[in-house]
Amino acid sequence: MKKIVVTTLIMMSLNAIGQNVMSPELLWKLGRVTPLGLSKDEKNIVFKVSTPSVAENKSNSKFYILPVNGGTATEVKEIKELLKDKNISPDGKFLVYNEEVKIEKVLGKDFYPSLDKSDAQIYDGLDYRHWDTWNEGKFNHVFYKENKNGAAGIDILKGETFGSPQKPFGGDEDYIWSPDSKSILYVCKKKAGTDYAISTNTNIYEYNLETQKTINRTEDNLGYDTAPQFSPTGNLTWLQMKRDGYEADKNNLIVEFKGMKMNLTANWDGTVDHFIWSKDGKKVFFVAATDGTKQLFEVNFPGLTKIAVQVRQLTNGDFDVNDLVGFSGDEIIVTRTDMNHAAEIFSFNLKKNSWKQLSNVNTETYKTLTLSKTEKRYVTTTDGKKMLVWVILPPNFDASKKYPTLLFCQGGPQSPLTQSYSFRWNFSLMAAKGYVVVAPNRRGMPGHGVEWNEQISKDWGGQVMDDYLSAIDDVSKESYVDKSRVGCVGASYGGYSVFYLAGIHKNRFKTFIAHDGVFNTVSMLGTTEEVFFNNWDFGGPYWEKDNVAAQKAYTTFNPATLVQNWNKPILIFQGGKDYRVPIGQGQEAFQAAQLRGIKSRFVYFPDENHWVLHPQNAQVWQGEFFKWLNETL
Repeated sequence: MKKIVVTTLIMMSLNAIGQNVMSPELLWKLGRVTPLGLSKDEKNIVFKVSTPSVAENKSNSKFYILPVNGGTATEVKEIKELLKDKNISPDGKFLVYNEEVKIEKVLGKDFYPSLDKSDAQIYDGLDYRHWDTWNEGKFNHVFYKENKNGAAGIDILKGETFGSPQKPFGGDEDYIWSPDSKSILYVCKKKAGTDYAISTNTNIYEYNLETQKTINRTEDNLGYDTAPQFSPTGNLTWLQMKRDGYEADKNNLIVEFKGMKMNLTANWDGTVDHFIWSKDGKKVFFVAATDGTKQLFEVNFPGLTKIAVQVRQLTNGDFDVNDLVGFSGDEIIVTRTDMNHAAEIFSFNLKKNSWKQLSNVNTETYKTLTLSKTEKRYVTTTDGKKMLVWVILPPNFDASKKYPTLLFCQGGPQSPLTQSYSFRWNFSLMAAKGYVVVAPNRRGMPGHGVEWNEQISKDWGGQVMDDYLSAIDDVSKESYVDKSRVGCVGASYGGYSVFYLAGIHKNRFKTFIAHDGVFNTVSMLGTTEEVFFNNWDFGGPYWEKDNVAAQKAYTTFNPATLVQNWNKPILIFQGGKDYRVPIGQGQEAFQAAQLRGIKSRFVYFPDENHWVLHPQNAQVWQGEFFKWLNETL
């Protein structure tokens, strides 16, 4: 093993940076930290640092160990022997893993073997594509085998046209061993075709190795059941949403105990992100959005005692707590971000309520920069509520000057807008380019109570649009805002917001930028893959003429019906492999703008999905984003 300070990997001189504020080039030279877990002896943190290479158009990764109490990171070439293998059964006899299995005939050559050069695809139901890939009749299946060389694997979903891990983002966290090594539990949505596309009803199934029988442990629940874990005392625990078809329902923490299913967060007005048990099995620690940040919480597990269940927030500040890595004595190991800093590994002392930064992958680079300042602001909405608004100010901000200003519209629509660090929609970079950024926690965001989060469903163009305008109008009262140079930007639902505001803004904005945004709610329903999302948030399909909520979604709340009011330049980004908000949405918006004679630009990325992941494309994205603002704002 070779001892090095990780920061030397991405260190560069001020001459190489060429300036003392963030730039698109520097943003994509930062190391990206991913914790992999604690070492077997729990003395070290094992983590990965991925560093993008624009020249190679890929990221390169290295692995490190770092003492749990801090110190120098050590590069390691192999990590397999360092980490506990969660895929080995507790008794060490078996291994669990997943593989993709071809089950259904879909391709032309599946049906016509002699036509092996055919590229036809034939479907009898929905779910024919998901996120950024087409369904070729293959499904993720969970296997197990004896823990010895040459052992044959056994498919516990053999012949089933269902997938586990879940697509598109599921991994080996979707299956676990029971503590007695007799069963494998896995997450699966056992629906196919159109039924799959309109449902969120995943369940946790238990396969018994001896009987080869499978039972559904969460059959009574109709929404998402995910993230299974066993407590140190053997109690199955998972996250649960109650309503089928609602992907942003409140996520509750469920513990199965003595035949009962206990909802530990039923009376808490929030939604759980992810969780980890204390070593003694008496508490669960979890991350959740609150007041424009993500913080660490704990909830006690009372068992059969009469002790009341109580959720308690443990951390507070203008930062996000993200990954929960593990414990070291009185400290919990996590990652943290804020709008000026990418993720680093920290420890939080649960008794002293104190923080310690452990990794310093990008610390030296940030020391060379003058960073932006973020401010919390509370704005009164048109219905009398208090809305948190983040205001990000340029480095070396001078209140006596006037600055061009951007209203940022968050996606989701039920995604939190917190102290996260994006490598595309990077507020620190926008501020470094001289823009004030206004980022409202408008209706639909978790972290402000369940009612606030839910209000956006079936009301995409309603109160939330007033929230946006309340935020920008309030900040625009500041003398430092150049009211003649205000822009509006956003992606996904944020892109929808841009398209919609372009039709109702009454000349508040001078320019617009939308990325993979929903432009036409009718064609969106007809081409998106997770139909349950539109059914819930739009209220149903457009052909239900007696459905008041749905008809409003396809008429009043449809940006395509407001194009006649567009009067300002608009830049449209679109990914070719985005099947969540497919290419037609961007094409329709661009074509409408062009036919109306509005200055507009269409930037198309054939090989990108809903995001921009390739380093060179990311640089093009940043280049076009700021070039457009220079041209039009």
